[in-house]
Amino acid sequence: MDAGGAKGKQKSDINVTPLIDIVLVLLIVFIVMVPGLSKAMKVVVPQVIQTTTPPKTDPNNPPVVISLDKDGNLMLQTDKIDAQGIKDKLPEIVMLQPLGYRKIFLKIDEDVKFQSAVDVLDAIRVASETAKKKSLEQQDKFQGQDGGDVKVAVSILKRPAAAVPVAG
Repeated sequence: MDAGGAKGKQKSDINVTPLIDIVLVLLIVFIVMVPGLSKAMKVVVPQVIQTTTPPKTDPNNPPVVISLDKDGNLMLQTDKIDAQGIKDKLPEIVMLQPLGYRKIFLKIDEDVKFQSAVDVLDAIRVASETAKKKSLEQQDKFQGQDGGDVKVAVSILKRPAAAVPVAG
C-alpha cells in the first residue's frame, strides 16, 4: 500500500484541488448574488441654512441676564441686586418663561473670585427649585407638565490685555 511518499512514507503535501474547487464555487455564488443584494434607497440630506444675523428675541419673553462684575456687584437685567434678592425675585421671573425654555444667562467678570461665582450659581439653583415647586403646586394649570429645570449659560467676560510699553 502506497501513501504517495518515497519508500513507504506518507506524503506531507496537502491536496489543494478540492479546496480550489470549493473556493471557485463560492466565488461564483458570491458573484451571482452580490448584484441582487444591493438595494439602493433614496436618501434625503437636510439642507443647511446659514444666517448672518442671530435670531430675534421674543419681546414677550426677554432673556434673563445676571451679571457679576469684578467688584462683586450683581445685576439682574439692569437692576442692582444681592444674592438674597436673586432667591426672592428670580422664581417669579422664571415662572414667566415657557416650560422647556427656561434659561438664564450668567455673565461673570474674569477677575471675580471663584467662590462668588459659585454663590451666584447656588442662588440660581435655589431659585430654580423654588420655581419648580411653585409649578408643581399649580400642576393643573400646566396640564400635567412639571416645572422644568432652568438651564444656565455662563460666559466669562474677558478684558483685552493692556498694552505693555516696550523700552526702545
